Amino acid sequence: MLIERSCLLPCSPQRCFAEVQTTQLLRYVANPLIGFFAIDPPTFPDRWSEGKYKVGLRMLGCIPLGSQVIDISQAEFSDDETGFRVQLRDNGHSALVARWDHRITIESAPLGCRYTDKVDIRAGIFTPLVWAFAWVLFGHRQRRWQRLVRQDFEYR
Repeated sequence: MLIERSCLLPCSPQRCFAEVQTTQLLRYVANPLIGFFAIDPPTFPDRWSEGKYKVGLRMLGCIPLGSQVIDISQAEFSDDETGFRVQLRDNGHSALVARWDHRITIESAPLGCRYTDKVDIRAGIFTPLVWAFAWVLFGHRQRRWQRLVRQDFEYR
């Protein structure tokens, strides 16, 4: 099942792209709904790079949700006369979710940038439940993004 949610952010797409590459951003936009903690490697890098990261998940900071593999790749990038556009991919999975193919797209827009989360979810009979949770999660993430931009990227 697919989810696609977008929001407009009053910041440059270059700044949005710089922030989305940090592990700090993931923890900020998911908080307090989902907490992430590093398993392998045992600590988060400051910035994501292409590769696989095994993370633990906790809902509301205390309910264990198991672990997930975040598999980062940069799918495409352009910055030319037509504008800025980048797409990052997390082709993740877990014991429950066989496919969590999440693409983040950042592109030029009037007065800032358009940020889009698009995820293809496959979790067997649990797909509708995981999809519903992901719909809530991505709405929450985008509200937290908007708050962060309003705070001039002060993580608090």
